[in-house]
Amino acid sequence: MGLTAVVKKDFHDSIRSFWLLFTTGLFVLFGIWLASSQWIPVLYQESPVDASTLALLNSMRQPTVFMVPLIGLILAYDTIVSERESGSLRLLMGLPNSRAAVVFGKFIGRTSVLTVSILVSYAVVGLIALATYDSFNVSIFVTYTLLTVFYGAVYIAFATGFSAGMKSRTRAFVGAGALYALFLLFWDVLLLVLQLAIYGQDIPEGGLPDWFNFIGMLNPSTAFLHAAQSVIPEYSEITFYPEGSAFYVQDWVGFVILVCWGVIPLLIGYLQFEREDIH
Repeated sequence: MGLTAVVKKDFHDSIRSFWLLFTTGLFVLFGIWLASSQWIPVLYQESPVDASTLALLNSMRQPTVFMVPLIGLILAYDTIVSERESGSLRLLMGLPNSRAAVVFGKFIGRTSVLTVSILVSYAVVGLIALATYDSFNVSIFVTYTLLTVFYGAVYIAFATGFSAGMKSRTRAFVGAGALYALFLLFWDVLLLVLQLAIYGQDIPEGGLPDWFNFIGMLNPSTAFLHAAQSVIPEYSEITFYPEGSAFYVQDWVGFVILVCWGVIPLLIGYLQFEREDIH
């Protein structure tokens, strides 16, 4: 067995454990709710893109930012450590498989599960939009769907890294939960505290400096929204971020940040797993 075999095994395990069915069903219900709650604010009436598409993306923005990371972390936080605790990891390593094949195979397998769930759900959304909306921009919606898959893969990488580097499911769960709380619940609070510590209650006349805005972009969820703006210019009409002159606060940097957040934690988890004695 090698990388491909580990991916297939993990994907099949997800099917047998109903993870694929559960996540797909959850995302489909999520998508139906979004597609059926179309809202067209006056703000978008002058846009060159039809109002229905922008209204749908606006409805999807916050639920996607919060829900995709949660599902990704839950889906993958115990993918390796649970097999370690049960003893089945020794069997998997004895087939034989390299530790790299186990870590990266698990990452690809769980990413495949999340990808299928997102694609099925968003396909349902697209079909509802095509059938019921007065107009609908398919190309923009497809681009957004692929970006969502990429965004979810980043959090799968986070969780897989935790699962590879931790010795118990409890520690992996706490680590994944702390990560979610940091990025999705407390990041803006920490930015506000930093702003007050440096500038007090008076924002500089020219606005916050570029380096401060870059700190805000380091949140993968914020980086995802900037990445969306870089490939869907119309998306800027439903997001409100200050513009900067420095190259490192341009929207395309969001892709670089997402790649770094996906690669670095996964590599750290793998290196820790490589040093562990699992026998």
